[in-house]
Amino acid sequence: MASLARDAALFTNALHRQDYTSWHSQPPPLQPPQAAAEPSDSQPKSKKKRPKANVVYSQPADTGTGTNVNTQLVYAVNHLKSNGNPMRLQDLAIITSTPLDTDKVLLEKFRAHDRVVHDPKTDLYSYRHDYNVRNKAALLTEIQRQTRKGGGLSVRTLKESWKEAPQAVEELEKEGDVYVTRTLKDGQMRMVFWNEIKADEENGGMPVEKEFNDLWHGLTVPNDVDLLKQLASEGLQATAAETLVPKGPTKKKGKKSAPRQRQVRITNTHLKGQIDLSRDYVAPSLK
Repeated sequence: MASLARDAALFTNALHRQDYTSWHSQPPPLQPPQAAAEPSDSQPKSKKKRPKANVVYSQPADTGTGTNVNTQLVYAVNHLKSNGNPMRLQDLAIITSTPLDTDKVLLEKFRAHDRVVHDPKTDLYSYRHDYNVRNKAALLTEIQRQTRKGGGLSVRTLKESWKEAPQAVEELEKEGDVYVTRTLKDGQMRMVFWNEIKADEENGGMPVEKEFNDLWHGLTVPNDVDLLKQLASEGLQATAAETLVPKGPTKKKGKKSAPRQRQVRITNTHLKGQIDLSRDYVAPSLK
């Protein structure tokens, strides 16, 4: 019994010394503060929305006047055109960010431009427009001059020369001094012509009364069958339309047709029976 008790005591001591705790029961290792702040792989990550920018990536951005002399010349001339008033060379160089007052090559090309006008008295530069109009009277004079030549004036071109030209054209139209043609889609003014005969009782040219306008626009053109009947009832006849001559088949390029073989007509009938004309003639050999 003593040995049994001793073995039981040794077994109990061995159980107390053995560590049976598994890795599931052990606490997780301590993490640094930065790692603890980051989300784990098991947690779903929230996607950050990118801010939308209204940028058209298919077109290059305007980065300025550049370093090319011709590009800087275009910028300077276009600004002089849009300004509409004479400018100093230094002011134009500052506004357009071009070395117009320091670059000799650029300045020479700018002065030689066919649309740039330089006034040596004031040392100012201005843009030469197609028409030099600045008021309604000068505009009417230019319209009269162009109409006498057989043509009108483009309203768009007049607007480039004088920004208030469309309003002046509308006033002249209401006063009966000009005729204006407009687009069918949106009614925008296209061409302007001078009205040589005004609508007054002395010179004639009074506008047609509304009653006659309504009667004219109320007329309808009959169809082809009814039109022929009405012409026949009046003893008239419809003119014959021009008939188109049909064209023959066109030959395709690149393909050549085989040459056509023509049959030879025998005319030397007096030699029939003596010489076979269907064969090539071979002269007899002389001995």
